[in-house]
Amino acid sequence: MNIGILGGTFDPIHLGHLGIANVAKDQASLERVLFIPAGHPRLKQAEPLAIVEHRLEMVRLAVSDTAGFEVCDIEAHRPGPTYSVDTLVKLSANLEPSASLFFILGMDVLGQLHLWKDPERVLALCQLLVLDRPGEQDFDWDEFYQRMPEAKGRIQVINAPLFDVSATALRQKAAANDSLVGLVPDAVDEYIRKQKLYLTAGEGRTAS
Repeated sequence: MNIGILGGTFDPIHLGHLGIANVAKDQASLERVLFIPAGHPRLKQAEPLAIVEHRLEMVRLAVSDTAGFEVCDIEAHRPGPTYSVDTLVKLSANLEPSASLFFILGMDVLGQLHLWKDPERVLALCQLLVLDRPGEQDFDWDEFYQRMPEAKGRIQVINAPLFDVSATALRQKAAANDSLVGLVPDAVDEYIRKQKLYLTAGEGRTAS
């Protein structure tokens, strides 16, 4: 069984996230995609605005009607910074031996792989599904493989359209009480309104 992993703050989850997961599922023949909201993301510059319980519930609502899409709370309540290698170790320990993990990430994140905790172990535990999106064709693969030779044979590039959705912009729209219909799943839009999320200051952050 091929299992995809899509991590993020999901603050909030939006149709761009779901589009990425669908593309990865189709092109890499994934039976399941696990959406894993981060509790305390290490490489983000600030904590998410919405508490993790809200972000978990928004992901649950977003994926509830899609076969093979699941929310996983393995990182949500972990104390301290979130490290992908720790998540992969725990997931691997609970999977059947025939299961394979595929970590979904963008080219921009791939370029930071050497900054991750134990990136060689990450590559041993999973394959990487890298999104090739418009405007990202200038990635220097030679330099990357010189820095991370362990990645050779562990990366699959998938073609993904550019989903022009920004979580920062969505939070700003929510703060202005603007509709998010067509940008997030309807159930997520309703939840944000009902819970009065993002009606505070503190925008302009990089979480997505």
